[in-house]
Amino acid sequence: MWGIIATWRMAHDGILAAKRLLEEKSTCGDAVETAIKCVEDYPFYKSVGYGGLPNERGIVEMDAAFMDGDTFKIGAVAGIVDIANPIAVARRLSEEKFNSFRVGQGATEFAMLAGFERKNMLTERAKKIWQKRLDEMAKTNLSPYDGHDTVGVVALDKSQSMAAGTSSSGLFMKKQGRVGDSPLSGSGFYVDSKIGGAAATGLGEDLMKGCLSYEIVRLMGEGLSPQAACDQAVYRFSDTLKERYGKAGAFSLIAMNNEGEWGVATNVEFTFSLATEKEQPAIYLANPGPEQNTIIEPITKEWLDAYEKRIKAPV
Repeated sequence: MWGIIATWRMAHDGILAAKRLLEEKSTCGDAVETAIKCVEDYPFYKSVGYGGLPNERGIVEMDAAFMDGDTFKIGAVAGIVDIANPIAVARRLSEEKFNSFRVGQGATEFAMLAGFERKNMLTERAKKIWQKRLDEMAKTNLSPYDGHDTVGVVALDKSQSMAAGTSSSGLFMKKQGRVGDSPLSGSGFYVDSKIGGAAATGLGEDLMKGCLSYEIVRLMGEGLSPQAACDQAVYRFSDTLKERYGKAGAFSLIAMNNEGEWGVATNVEFTFSLATEKEQPAIYLANPGPEQNTIIEPITKEWLDAYEKRIKAPV
């Protein structure tokens, strides 16, 4: 049995590429890295990699993480700049016994010395969007913050090994040095090959308050299905956060167990992509249901057409 699930419609091309690898008995680690690289390389996705929207100073600071579910090896980077594929750097760092989570200049220098591709990650399109937001803020006192869509992936290969990974350029117009949940174990991702894995997307400042990725894996380990684990972890914590903190930002989580079963829960409208040995690659739309549950339905062609038009619209 093999399977792979990822956050957002933007991951679908990566899912298709990873599917081919998993069918050919490649490792789950290769599948995760391949899927995320596809997102990092595509210039029209505004929240990951090349074309990602910058921080308040116009710099694209990126976060990424990789975890091996067999060994619990974790590698991560935060605030890395001018490197084409942060997920590849994170995966390399997972092989380091010490210093496996690097930030800022330390992360960038490690990647450069290790021979990873250097690249100016700020596209002209992203720069125009950034400048437009600066102008809007000056004229209307508009909130600077918008967009925090992490690509998160969980994969299972034919040897029953599992891996998880994340990559994000973070919150648009964030303060320099801000880091969200994406590179943080237990919050942005977690995977255990004997149980399953989970990954998150949404407002990192709120996601890291709940360590929901770990909680979903823990619940699966107690016998819950991926869907039941996602529903229980996400909706209970969303309610708790509203009660204790006063509000809950947008967050969505995906999960897959070591049998290829999957689940999703979200407190906003959310798209995700998946493929398994039993299910053809597909994009789905998820919404919070009325009774601590998740309503999931296939995406429509009209939705897809509108999405393509929106992400490529002139700035």
